[in-house]
Amino acid sequence: MSIRVTSLDQLNLAFADRFNARDLDGLMALNTPDVVFVPAPGAAVTGTDAVRGALEQFLGLNLPISMTVRHVFESEGTGLAVADWTITGTGPDGSAIDLAGTTADVAVHDDEHGWRYVIDDPFGTA
Repeated sequence: MSIRVTSLDQLNLAFADRFNARDLDGLMALNTPDVVFVPAPGAAVTGTDAVRGALEQFLGLNLPISMTVRHVFESEGTGLAVADWTITGTGPDGSAIDLAGTTADVAVHDDEHGWRYVIDDPFGTA
């Protein structure tokens, strides 16, 4: 069972925790059913299978993500979360991985699910 995110400033940190635990189901639970995920700048995917596949690719790097929340803004159950992230280290094939970005995420809140992503754009400034 997933833990509800009750404060918008914890949503990106919950993502990092679940990412670092390699908890794909936990990551998926942070999304609304109709989430838009942007796994590469300007390339959005929708639908459970596509989003799950894109997240699996990131998890396949087998490296931790670090996340620093920069700003959150909310109005009547809709929020915008901006955070800086990095994934660095040696990938499974021995190559150096140095990914970083600033995510710009739209989230919604309801009493049953807490805060969840509607649009998850890790490359929000690209």
